[in-house]
Amino acid sequence: QVQLVESGGGLVQPGGSLRLSCAPSGIIFSTYTMGWYRQAPGKQRELVATITNGGSTNYADSVKGRFTISRDNAKNTVYLQMNSLKPEDTAVYYCNADRTIRTMTRGVYWGQGTQVTVSS
Repeated sequence: QVQLVESGGGLVQPGGSLRLSCAPSGIIFSTYTMGWYRQAPGKQRELVATITNGGSTNYADSVKGRFTISRDNAKNTVYLQMNSLKPEDTAVYYCNADRTIRTMTRGVYWGQGTQVTVSS
């Protein structure tokens, strides 16, 4: 059974920092591209950042220079370090695991989400 459990969300003031963690179980973690997505009230879910099993990263323009995605394969954990947080970062953040080979999806899994609220 595959599970992705997010942690680290909460309430923070503008300009503050949070670190999200996601610890999947039931998959061979090192073979998956991992990602963070978010959904704000009234908006569609959007990509925040991804990291491949080889360590290549990409970010949404809105978070470049402020957020950092990383992974520790020994701990089967992916992180999202969020600095200089803005009110518009307020959203539910979701962990994603994706194993797609030669355009064929071999496995896609989602966590239940963790709330991040940036407010004074």
